[in-house]
Amino acid sequence: MAALRVVILIGFLTALFLAIGYFFGGIAGMTTGLLMAFFINFVSYWYSDKFVLAMYRAKKINPKDYPDLDSSIESVSKKAGIPKPPLYLINMDVPNAFATGRSPKKAAVAVTKGLLSDLDTDEIEAVLAHEISHIKNRDTLIQTMAATLAGALTWLSYIFIYGDERNRNAISYIILFVLAPLAAVLIRMAISRNREFLADKTGALASNPLDLANALEKIHKIAERHPIRGNESTSHLFIVNPFSAKGMSKLFSTHPPVEERVARLRQLAV
Repeated sequence: MAALRVVILIGFLTALFLAIGYFFGGIAGMTTGLLMAFFINFVSYWYSDKFVLAMYRAKKINPKDYPDLDSSIESVSKKAGIPKPPLYLINMDVPNAFATGRSPKKAAVAVTKGLLSDLDTDEIEAVLAHEISHIKNRDTLIQTMAATLAGALTWLSYIFIYGDERNRNAISYIILFVLAPLAAVLIRMAISRNREFLADKTGALASNPLDLANALEKIHKIAERHPIRGNESTSHLFIVNPFSAKGMSKLFSTHPPVEERVARLRQLAV
């Protein structure tokens, strides 16, 4: 199933690259789009995890410096039956976390400084269990590739528009500012929403449903008060969307409503 989703993702975004290339440059533009798609697909498959970690300036954690955190990740990894992934720390006061990597053997989990300061040990372990579930279910390959490809899609649009003044018309701006980003958002939304419910359930069973529910509520409340700035093409990676989601943008949220996730987790605890 994971392999099929990779093929669909790559195929769909490659088609968009070709379509944009053809619109702005005819056959030559389509050829350029194909070459870019091949290169970006290759890079995103093999190196997207490194790009995402570098994007947030994540630093690898020495287990000796965070023994409780290391013990928690070892415990939930053992329960999931996968190798313990290395941990990375993001210097961000807003609590959050994400997993990345193309397979359980090539995975990593990143946590923010805020997660370690605002959540208790049990809640942090529940968050780690959620991220380990993403790794076990091989969601991380799809998620990190989607982040890389979604960003590249908009980047490609900018190249074709601003590289040729003749293409600066109403249709080209619609493609740049509406269709390309919308396509990227819809792809990320379709990939992550149902997978979040599954990771919540699997992670809760490996830890405690109430701990994860409490963690989600805390992260969500702080994220609403202090949304971060950054590349929103990575929003689906985090356990809770750390970017501002107000008004129409909620229609294209990459995550299910936190209230619904919490309600399901509390039902598991009954």
